[in-house]
Amino acid sequence: MRIALLGYGRMGREVEQVAASTGHEVVLKIDRDNLADFCPEAVSGCDVAIEFTGPETAAETVLRALNLGIPVVSGSTGWMERYDEVASYCIEKNGSFIHSSNFSIGVNILFRLNAELARIMSNLPEYKAIVEEIHHIYKLDAPSGTAITLAGGITGHHHEYEGWIMSEEDTDAKGKMIRVKSVREGAVPGNHSVTWTSANDMISIRHEAFNRKGFAAGALLAASYIITRKGVFTMGDVLNL
Repeated sequence: MRIALLGYGRMGREVEQVAASTGHEVVLKIDRDNLADFCPEAVSGCDVAIEFTGPETAAETVLRALNLGIPVVSGSTGWMERYDEVASYCIEKNGSFIHSSNFSIGVNILFRLNAELARIMSNLPEYKAIVEEIHHIYKLDAPSGTAITLAGGITGHHHEYEGWIMSEEDTDAKGKMIRVKSVREGAVPGNHSVTWTSANDMISIRHEAFNRKGFAAGALLAASYIITRKGVFTMGDVLNL
């Protein structure tokens, strides 16, 4: 694949390294300093764009890529209030788009296990859920997009929960909200856990990332999936989960 990197920070560089080691080529790098280069001429030789710009610029960046007719893999989090707008624009343009809060194969397996566990716990009201995530001190959004996805997976399969709240800031008088705890420390690539606790015991599922290579490899897998397809996809489609 010939790849356009939209955002050349930590994740962009990781994607570049993994791409080179797996026979793919990064032919365009767009960051704050060269936004003018993100133009029809520059993307004409690209098969796919992989976006990791950040929450403030992700939506506009993806919309521009779709307008330029290039399939887009988006990994930025913190902009989901505009997801439906972007997905609709992809359909309108007969484009190809996939977003994931986390492209790690392991995390997407965690998403699937989380939904199934929530379905089981829906019949066991004595168990209460909490989601916890730990990331490096430079992560811009809190809670992480992955933690929000985990919380959404619970509310979608557990009839007692209506949404989520930050565990140390908000109150939940009715007990209908999932508590989400965010920690920022050191250089942690990303740890996520979901814990269900009753008066008698505790059940926990957890994913720990050792590095960013798994995220990059998953983004490249998603890219190879969408370049031959039209529409809006998820990592569940890619992994057949």
